Formats: sequence, C-alpha cells, structure tokens
Amino acid sequence: EHGLARIPAKDAEALGLDAAEEKKKSEASSSSNIPGDAGDLEMEVWQQLRGVYDPEIPVNIVDLGLVYDLNIQKLPSGYSQVNVKMTLTAPGCGMGPVLVGDVEYRVAKVPNVRHVAVDLVFDPPWSREMMSDEAKLETGLFY
Repeated sequence: EHGLARIPAKDAEALGLDAAEEKKKSEASSSSNIPGDAGDLEMEVWQQLRGVYDPEIPVNIVDLGLVYDLNIQKLPSGYSQVNVKMTLTAPGCGMGPVLVGDVEYRVAKVPNVRHVAVDLVFDPPWSREMMSDEAKLETGLFY
C-alpha cells in the first residue's frame, strides 16, 4: 500500500521543488564527515555523494558515515577515475545495489570524471558513531 519512490532531480518540479534551489542548499551546508583539505574536484564528488540518501533513513550517505574512503586517480587521458569505498547500515540491506547505482550515477555527473568504481565493504561494520554531528542532530541520536 505504501512504498518508497525515487524521483530524479529532473522531475523535482512536478513535486513543487526547485532542483536548482535544492542543489544550492546542499552545497551551502557542510558536513563534518568531509575532509577539510578536499580539493575542488574532490569537493564536487563529496557534494554529489551528499545527494544520495539511504531510503530507510532520510539522511545522505556522507552524513550517515557510509562512505569510508574516496580516492581520485588521474587517468592518462586527462580525465579522472573515482574510487569509492562504502558500506551499508546493515549487511543484509536489500537496497545496497540501488545505493551503489545512485553513487555511480551521481559521481559520473562530475565534470572530467569518466570512471566510477564503488567497493561495497562491511569491515568495519557501520555504527551510529560514524554519523556526522549534523546527522545525529537531524535523527535525534545526538547524546
């Protein structure tokens, strides 16, 4: 009777949302889970990852602490490959392939990125201590 729905940004207007405004809000806010020394390209990738949400918890995967590592390699062609090591809130989460697909799709939209590799790992296991302070406040798990 009730379920989850994924709405692409290009269809946000149909829901009364302004996709450009939502993107500005996301970019303006920061996360304690993003390294302070991130360069321009890396910051663009982090911002794209902040647009990927866990379907069961209304918090993005960066603030949830699901992204363990982000590595950008320059390719001989001049383009870049982005390698993302991430986990899920629970190893048996059936939405894992959907989240991986969302990560691949969003990161591939960053200019000059031509390859995206996502490695789904479960060691160390995710715990709520990995959440950013912002996510803890948003979910009421801050104490």
